[in-house]
Amino acid sequence: METLSKPTYMKRNRDGSILIKARSKQQLVMRATIGSLIILSFIGFLLFDYTGLDLASAITETAYNLKVMFVEPALNHFSWGEAFYQVGITLGLAVLSTVIGAVIALFLSLMAATNLSNAWVSKTVRIVVAFIRAVPTVLWVLIFAIAAGLGSEAAVLGMLFHSIAYLVKAFSEAFEEIDKGIIEALQSTGSDWWHIVTHGVLPSTFTYLLSWTFLRFEINFSVAVAMGAAAGAGGIGFELFMASGFYFDLSEVGFITYAILLIAIILEVLSTQLKNRYFPASVRSEG
Repeated sequence: METLSKPTYMKRNRDGSILIKARSKQQLVMRATIGSLIILSFIGFLLFDYTGLDLASAITETAYNLKVMFVEPALNHFSWGEAFYQVGITLGLAVLSTVIGAVIALFLSLMAATNLSNAWVSKTVRIVVAFIRAVPTVLWVLIFAIAAGLGSEAAVLGMLFHSIAYLVKAFSEAFEEIDKGIIEALQSTGSDWWHIVTHGVLPSTFTYLLSWTFLRFEINFSVAVAMGAAAGAGGIGFELFMASGFYFDLSEVGFITYAILLIAIILEVLSTQLKNRYFPASVRSEG
């Protein structure tokens, strides 16, 4: 008699025969998760404070605000030159945190890779970066804002911490996926550890490292926009905060939003062109 490998349940048909159906753990977990989310969403709606809510008025006013923001964008409190300058500050924050983070992450990832380091060193580095990565970037920025004061320093340090943890994981996984034959061939010729890294590991994984670094730069640009207001780092994010929370200028909010969207599109186009021209298909699928 053939045994069933998956959890089953039995159901008796009308004619008396027994129908056996398989029920996988994945299906049970999925159904339980979806059911829990539905229940929590329903509870959340019940807990809302609907006092004074006029749905018709809310929809009308929201539609008008969106119309002013995205149909009538304008600069009212700073010039075009200042706008480009603030965008440059935001890009500068993203570049600094990405470049410095990539350099530091490169050396740490060599210690985190299991095929290039001792087991205890690899585990120690992985545990530390996992802890750093578990803390949101915004919280790191706020921590450094308290320690170093509001400004660009806190924003760069906060983004730098999370960038290092993010890139260490990505870089170390790329190092671990290289062909073992490359390392064994260099070891058989008497090459030391540093020679193996510079002549075997890095050339084999350079395109992957560059791809992950550029992906992190795109993330840091988005974070820098938010941190411009949260940490007082300046940039286009701070101007967006001033336009929305201080001046209440919806037209300027729309203009700044379009500017941020345009830069994000440009970065995405550059990323796609680089991947299509220089990177292998596996890297393009990951990005």
